Amino acid sequence: MTMRAAWYERKGPARDVLVVGELPKPSPGPGEVLVAVKASGVNPSDTKGRSGARGNTAMPFPLIIPHQDGAGIIEAVGDGVPRARIGEGVWIYEAQLGRAFGTAAGYVAVPAANAVPMPDGLGFVEAACLGVPALTAHRCVFADGPVAGQTVLVTGGAGAVGFYAVQFAKHGGARVIATVRGDAQADTARRAGADLVIDRTRDDVFARAGRVDRIVEVAFGANLETSVRMLNRNGVIATYSSDAEPAPTIPFWPLVMLDATVRFVLVYAMTAAAHAEAIEATNQAAREGWLQHHVGATLPLDRIADAHELVESGRAGGKVVVEPLVQ
Repeated sequence: MTMRAAWYERKGPARDVLVVGELPKPSPGPGEVLVAVKASGVNPSDTKGRSGARGNTAMPFPLIIPHQDGAGIIEAVGDGVPRARIGEGVWIYEAQLGRAFGTAAGYVAVPAANAVPMPDGLGFVEAACLGVPALTAHRCVFADGPVAGQTVLVTGGAGAVGFYAVQFAKHGGARVIATVRGDAQADTARRAGADLVIDRTRDDVFARAGRVDRIVEVAFGANLETSVRMLNRNGVIATYSSDAEPAPTIPFWPLVMLDATVRFVLVYAMTAAAHAEAIEATNQAAREGWLQHHVGATLPLDRIADAHELVESGRAGGKVVVEPLVQ
């Protein structure tokens, strides 16, 4: 049997290397589940992996089906997985980590633990927004302890990670400040629950925000000077990206004098315990009904190149989702 899928056999621009067609339908191996994919989320790490960004041009596999995140229904299980899971709605994380085949296909076989039962009321498109962004956000906010009573600055508060980070921090009892670009992003950050929203293209962030206890940082190098000025003693900078300044100079003594913690967060390298904590917190938030999702665009699989280009442009306005199968 075959399935509809998108793949690439060499790295490069989306429109040059992505192919959509038919591939063999996978079967679940021991400890795996086979998921009929209803929605597939696109992350910057997916587009960077495809493009060969940061000089990573070698193909780890001859053929790659991209995308780490997704959602769908378990159709079959491998040895060691309870058959009771068949028919279960799930959201998927890290489908392509160390593997050739991700969620940009009609079906994907993943380790059973990477297919998380979906809470009631959560749609497939929204569930495909979780994975990398939600788990990263939770880790950034809570890796260094509770935030109740603290002031947390979330830079890029309307982005895929930032949108969830604002919500986790606010629900954790923090006063939350978010930086954005433009009115549309400001509205998004307010919807997430930010107490103060600052347009960094118009306002001086330090002048508006003052000092903070924690910073969830999307642009570590570019914002480092301001971050050091703003951070309270014993504060934390938890950063998951530094695209504009990939090799920043660290101001050692100012950070030492603050006894500051700089935490680098990569979801793919998080411990099993950190994954489990973030997954449970994400599902609990969804069950309780307060976790919102920010979908920027939903496109059919045939337009996967458009989806990748939208993510790369930074104009998506939320998570971009492709739909391999019609719901």
